[in-house]
Amino acid sequence: MSGFFGVASKEDCVFDLFFGTDYHSHLGTRRAGMAVYDREEGFNRAIHNIENAPFRTKFDKEVGRMKGNIGIGCISDYEPQPLLIRSHHGTFAIMTVGKINNTDEIVNRILTTTPTHFLEMSGGDINATELVATIINQKENLIEGIQYAQDIIDGSMSIIIMTPKGIYAARDKMGRTPVTIGKKEHAHCISFECFAYLNLGYTDLKELGPGEIVVVTPEEVRTLVKPGKDMKICTFLWVYYGYPSSSYEGISVEEMRYNCGAMLAKRDNVQPDIVAGVPDSGTAHAIGYANASGIPFSRPFIKYTPTWPRSFMPTIQSQRNLIAKMKLIPVHDLIQNRSMLLIDDSIVRGTQLRETTEFLYQSGAKEVHIRPACPPLLYGCKYLNFSRSSSEMDLITRRVIKEMEGDNKYPNLTAYSNPEAPEYQEMVRRIGEQLNFTTLRYHRLDDMIDSIGIDRSKLCTYCWDGKE
Repeated sequence: MSGFFGVASKEDCVFDLFFGTDYHSHLGTRRAGMAVYDREEGFNRAIHNIENAPFRTKFDKEVGRMKGNIGIGCISDYEPQPLLIRSHHGTFAIMTVGKINNTDEIVNRILTTTPTHFLEMSGGDINATELVATIINQKENLIEGIQYAQDIIDGSMSIIIMTPKGIYAARDKMGRTPVTIGKKEHAHCISFECFAYLNLGYTDLKELGPGEIVVVTPEEVRTLVKPGKDMKICTFLWVYYGYPSSSYEGISVEEMRYNCGAMLAKRDNVQPDIVAGVPDSGTAHAIGYANASGIPFSRPFIKYTPTWPRSFMPTIQSQRNLIAKMKLIPVHDLIQNRSMLLIDDSIVRGTQLRETTEFLYQSGAKEVHIRPACPPLLYGCKYLNFSRSSSEMDLITRRVIKEMEGDNKYPNLTAYSNPEAPEYQEMVRRIGEQLNFTTLRYHRLDDMIDSIGIDRSKLCTYCWDGKE
């Protein structure tokens, strides 16, 4: 995943760009970058590794030495960006958010028609943002190039391009990720998260629609390509990835999570002593559950974050599990001899939640009832880089289904997504047993969608039901 921020101002924009980009630190853990344009000095760019230090620390010097009235910044979970590109369009900076599933096909097509080359990153992959820039350069102008890139990419791609005249912002064709615009006197900004500009003095101007392309200058925001009618925004943004103070399509992340927890409570029949959330993304869901059920909300463990990097940062799974465990500090007086209901945003591999459950038992808990805030994850995301897993068989659901199906290579996954089906119920029973939960009950897809309040046809639910 990646987050981005951009500013077009009549004055120097670096202060706003620095803090606006920093507010996206929850969306990426590997690389970060800023690029600015100054009328006298031209383009300037910096990219740093942020795996073991926060964005603010790595880019503190850039705030003092960079200057410009137009700038873009990105925090990425994988590829270095923004990139500076020199082409027949002139020099421009580019950053992207999305996923390309047909990279090899596109690269081969370009190499057979155009004399060019691609730089390989340390992992041997091609930088997706570089590939998008190369696709755009196949066309006569930037707008045609952006549309061409979005047409031929299998997956999803939002694109931000900075030129000396302004910033082009293009939301992906199905609106799977957000692009918002803020305004203040003599300036406009572009942001993934709408809360990122509020403390900088901007107010909401608009959210781009699916496939909409705008050009942003200090004076105006002008639509160049009108939005499409169909949208499939990622539902997981509300459940997990979105910051609590954000909203998408006018729907508050924090409020959605309260609703989500309340609906979990209405279908439940256990009577634990306390309700708790796995910090941080499970906390709001747990508050919603506690408010609806009347069962006290509690914080039986505290997440210690001042010095530990985020648990999903290391590439080695064993390291991720160790860091996740070491970050949780127990409050023994709130755990001992208690029956606990614990809400997490989701269960992916199950390893970390099993460790957390064992940790609670070892700290004296009598029972640990687990309530994920979303349905069982059955499919790897085709549209966004939520996970770098190499196989859907990393998902605990798929491993359990394989145990149940034996030699059947093509199980009917529809049955495993239906909470009324015996296959689903047996899968959930086995997962709970393997992870040593007292009980396990997932959120239902229909309830989760109702928690958001947007028409189902506008939401992407692919990772739960396989529907595109």
